[in-house]
Amino acid sequence: MALEALPLTGDHGPALKRVPRTIALLDVDPDLGCGLTPERFAAARHALRAELAMLPRGEWAGADAVAHRHVGLLVLDGVLAREILLEDTVSTELLGPGDFVRPWAGGDESLLRQGVRWQVLADARIALLGEAFGQVLPRFPEVNTVLLERACLRAQRLATSQAISHLNSVERRLLALFWHLAERWGRVNGEGIIVPLTISHRLLGELVGARRPTVSTALAALERQGRLRRREDATWLLLGEPAGMPAEHVRRVVSHRRRLLPSRP
Repeated sequence: MALEALPLTGDHGPALKRVPRTIALLDVDPDLGCGLTPERFAAARHALRAELAMLPRGEWAGADAVAHRHVGLLVLDGVLAREILLEDTVSTELLGPGDFVRPWAGGDESLLRQGVRWQVLADARIALLGEAFGQVLPRFPEVNTVLLERACLRAQRLATSQAISHLNSVERRLLALFWHLAERWGRVNGEGIIVPLTISHRLLGELVGARRPTVSTALAALERQGRLRRREDATWLLLGEPAGMPAEHVRRVVSHRRRLLPSRP
């Protein structure tokens, strides 16, 4: 099995924990088959198989942990952070369920000296799309289209994150960031919108391009204004409305999103 190439131990934190069986990819991520007819969905469910791996919290070796011949990795649940280290700053991207990634993509040939570091922020489950998957995938271009769309959506989220980091106050950046996160992971309750992520002030700074003390000051100001509040379980509550978006539209966008970390049996 291709998972034999994965380290079970290492110097970069936890390794992928192998699961000694393959899974039907459409069983764990049926949205990949949204463009298939029922007959083709059944055929794709049988043919498109992946290896399942568990990734515990901590630093992860990323590109060094997976054989590069894989098509890629599909995040099924959990939260990963991809950190770019440049001089004395760290810029972070959050990845979650549905994200398709190739940690080894890009290579080492760069004039700009930077580093890439991967962190597992919440225990993750990922599907390894190996060589066998790549050989079968051309038979189901509808599935390939969904994978490409997810890669494009990730690029769009990165562009939005870059735009957020250009806003001219940290308060505005943080508020925009939380509404951006709510689009994907938020859920509505009686008070407002819960963003079920336990993000620290330091990590928030890496997401919006600010230092931790400045982030702490801005968060305190937003709480005084009644726009954002940290809950007792360390998740976040958004209050009010984003600029230019009516409340009913917010509820429609957020209500159908899946919870970030569903309960496991």
